[in-house]
Amino acid sequence: MDVQNDVGLTAYLVNESRARRKDLAADPLASEWIADDQRGAVRDLWDEFAEAVYPHDDLVVSLRARIILDTLSQALDKRGDTVLVVCGAGFSSYPWLLPFAAAMEVDLPHIVAAKRRRAAELRAAGVLDQREVEHVAADLNDPQARQHLLSRIRQFAAGRPVAYVAEGLIFYLPSDEARAVAGLGVSAGPESLTVVSYWPLAAADHPVLAAQRRWFRRRSVPEDATYLTTGDLSAIVGDRVDNHSPEDLQRRYLGEVVVPETELIPEHVAVAGQL
Repeated sequence: MDVQNDVGLTAYLVNESRARRKDLAADPLASEWIADDQRGAVRDLWDEFAEAVYPHDDLVVSLRARIILDTLSQALDKRGDTVLVVCGAGFSSYPWLLPFAAAMEVDLPHIVAAKRRRAAELRAAGVLDQREVEHVAADLNDPQARQHLLSRIRQFAAGRPVAYVAEGLIFYLPSDEARAVAGLGVSAGPESLTVVSYWPLAAADHPVLAAQRRWFRRRSVPEDATYLTTGDLSAIVGDRVDNHSPEDLQRRYLGEVVVPETELIPEHVAVAGQL
């Protein structure tokens, strides 16, 4: 398993961040997704990222996971037949942390293969229970692949409400593709909740993001990034957007701002739609 190159490496970084703060992320499964013989390489990668870019990825990623989990839980409280679709699923645990009627996880082919294989191992070991989780490999830069995925989501939902999550993903896509992926949930049906993590346009010159781009360029991750505003996202989903910044989330879950946003990758989480 190559954790060192292409945008797929972010799946491993994110998993290590959640594993380091699994209480904050409310994800007791976070440390299970990477096998013991691979965890050392992932930790080394995370430590290198922390030294070269910033040491707070565990904080931001875990806060992001927590607000997504809480938002999904509230959606299930309203509609127990809701199905979950996660683009950029990586090694997240949402389908096993919440009792969704069914779940679909979408990511790059090699990440999907690793996730499917590890999920089977964890089920066999009794760590994961049996859930209806469909793993879908897709290149979301490809318009035909997105259209195929949209058709698949509609078929999968079968008229049920859709909770759609695009996490840690759209800022790595070109602008048109980022907007299309952000809008997949609302395109799937009238009853949908959309949760999207994004980098705000106002942060385009953020020094931590500049350091991140330099680090990623050495691993074949495209330099260009897409930045959005809440107005952009509201137009995409056709609804009002509730925005959550890293500082907002620290106040919510930690009671105070421990690290100011000037020292963090400014990843915001937008929530739109109602079930």
